[in-house]
Amino acid sequence: MIRVLVADDHHLVRTSIAHLLNAEEGITVVGEVADGESAVFQTRRLQPDIVLMDIRMPGIGGLEATRKITRGMDDPRVLVLTAFLEEAFVQRLLDAGASGFISKGSQHDEMVAAIRSVFAGQRYISPEIAQRLVLSRIDGQENPFDQLSHRELQVAIMIVNCQKVADISDRLFLSPKTVNTYRYRIFEKLGVHSDVELTHMGLRYGLVDGFASIE
Repeated sequence: MIRVLVADDHHLVRTSIAHLLNAEEGITVVGEVADGESAVFQTRRLQPDIVLMDIRMPGIGGLEATRKITRGMDDPRVLVLTAFLEEAFVQRLLDAGASGFISKGSQHDEMVAAIRSVFAGQRYISPEIAQRLVLSRIDGQENPFDQLSHRELQVAIMIVNCQKVADISDRLFLSPKTVNTYRYRIFEKLGVHSDVELTHMGLRYGLVDGFASIE
């Protein structure tokens, strides 16, 4: 039996995926979570085989949660579930320990196949995401966020997803002064002057869903 933990901050998406997966032979959903911290905590508590991980979630988000979950040899495999993913973030997630990527636009059968493949120790990248990666290489497009350090990217993702400095400070165990230092360093590297400009750039390069910036 493949034990799956579903991590997605949208309740309807999360519960729908859980319902569909529980109907599959040989797969059972052992838990559902809505943020990165809960994904890490429930992974340690429930010990699933696969964590189906959304990237854009409140708190530390899917990237840092993936990094924390996949630290050991016997830890569960992470299958990233995303609506939009740039090449730069694919590499970051692979470095963080992700075993595969599947688009939210994929059919149910493909998600099941991806879960089974990752459980078997194989890597899986959905055709839609693979095609975008190939096209981005052909076009020679550069992602400005690729120049950020891991911590800078983490802070940038949290800013464009409408998290305040105080919230980022609490969740990352950093002082507000340190968070602001990262914030201004991000502005300097990306050539932006405000959180609004950073959010617009984040929308363009897939750090945030189109509707998330107005929630």
